[in-house]
Amino acid sequence: MAQGLSRTHINGSGLVRALGGLTAADVPASRQSFADRLGQWLGFADALTLYSALNADAATPAVATSHEAAALQQAMARVRDALAESITIDGVFRSGPARIELPTPGPSVPAEKAADFAPYHRYYLAHQRDMAVRIGPLRAMVRTALQARSGALGRLAALDAVMDQALAVRERELLATVPVLLGRRFEQRYEAHRATLAETRTADDSTRWMLPGGWLAEFCREMQSVLLAEVDLRLQPIAGLIAALDEAAANEMTGMQ
Repeated sequence: MAQGLSRTHINGSGLVRALGGLTAADVPASRQSFADRLGQWLGFADALTLYSALNADAATPAVATSHEAAALQQAMARVRDALAESITIDGVFRSGPARIELPTPGPSVPAEKAADFAPYHRYYLAHQRDMAVRIGPLRAMVRTALQARSGALGRLAALDAVMDQALAVRERELLATVPVLLGRRFEQRYEAHRATLAETRTADDSTRWMLPGGWLAEFCREMQSVLLAEVDLRLQPIAGLIAALDEAAANEMTGMQ
């Protein structure tokens, strides 16, 4: 059941691997235990709430069903598909009405002004807000489903609620560093582009940056990959809760046979 709380080890997540590929820096595995790291994140009041959730009286048992777990899995898939579509249908690489349009340099904007990361920072933050708006209610819905089930699942849901609230600020702080790292990658790609122009004595043309192989096009592809990895990271606790419900349903079905 503990898998319902899990946010896959942060050094092994797809998001960190994606960022590691951009920064070309190894991310060392933490030598601290999960409990030690958690203790650094939780305050005293959070710890008391966590203790209460772990020692809460069992709710009235109810049979978990595989049908309900499947329905929640489908709901999660719909949210992920919607977020992925919002990221990939950007009005640039993929045609169609973009919910959040990918910025591109204007034809009359000087190269020095066009090479500004600020629009891409705002673009990333807009997607992070979109993730929060869509994933938060889904997680609450899944917790509600578990609270109506057996005592163990109910306690798991209560514990997830405590963890979600207690770690929310820390999580926001960590995820806020992602666009900062992307900003460094943006500058690296632009500087490499300028170095190539200097070597080849070629005049710059910002209208070509988004063509296939252009430095900005490659950066935007990387940024979208990081966004998709963040979606998966944010959905991991929900996937764990659903897996716990599915496992309980399978165990109950086995016990009735």
